[in-house]
Amino acid sequence: MALTSKLSTAALLLAACALARAAGPNRLTPAERRDGWRLLFDGSTTAGWEEITGKPFPDSWTVEDGCLKALPRPDGKEDIRTKESFRSFDLEFDWKLLPGGNSGVKYLIQRTDEWRNAKGRQARARGLEYQLIDNAVPELKADTRRFAGSLYSLIAPRPPVNPRLGEFNHSRIVVDGHHVEHWLNGVKIVEFDTTDPAVVALLRHYLPKGSPPDAPLVLTTPISLQNHTGEAWFRNIKIRVLPAR
Repeated sequence: MALTSKLSTAALLLAACALARAAGPNRLTPAERRDGWRLLFDGSTTAGWEEITGKPFPDSWTVEDGCLKALPRPDGKEDIRTKESFRSFDLEFDWKLLPGGNSGVKYLIQRTDEWRNAKGRQARARGLEYQLIDNAVPELKADTRRFAGSLYSLIAPRPPVNPRLGEFNHSRIVVDGHHVEHWLNGVKIVEFDTTDPAVVALLRHYLPKGSPPDAPLVLTTPISLQNHTGEAWFRNIKIRVLPAR
């Protein structure tokens, strides 16, 4: 075989390997498939998702440009959830907010609420929240426990990482038995155990109202995306179920 032909073949092989390693949005690489990853969003439909209360997929969300997108609506806004439930998992997702944006990803959901107010029907998950926000919004008032990537209102990210606004950021939530990690753009920023008394108190706070003091916590739940303030985009939502511990 001529040298130029060998070089061309080698270049094609390298290009093929590069493509295999770097799948496009809402795609898995062969290596990810072998490692047990699967997509929770196919990039084009709402299959596998429903309103947080179990009702059909709401009008306050849409599919746009390969993303699940939360819409600011004058008639109310609802969180959505996976139809599947999970206990121990490794979850990765890309997300985008505009300046002033606010959203979140919730897991270990203890209850759901639905109500009506002057702004219409609302439906919200109550559980642990990986906060998604513009860290510069005035409402934070320098409370780092509500910065992007925090365990909302309880554990501040260390180090704090300012998300890129108007661009996609990459996040990861690991729930491995009682051990939990939050990652943002490749940096581990939160780490805790769900047996920590403060975390237990927070989870118990989210149990249905009127629950007895010894009511068990819900440990296997859906994963929820929040519709809170402004537009929010989610894509490349993928999960790897971890062995029970």
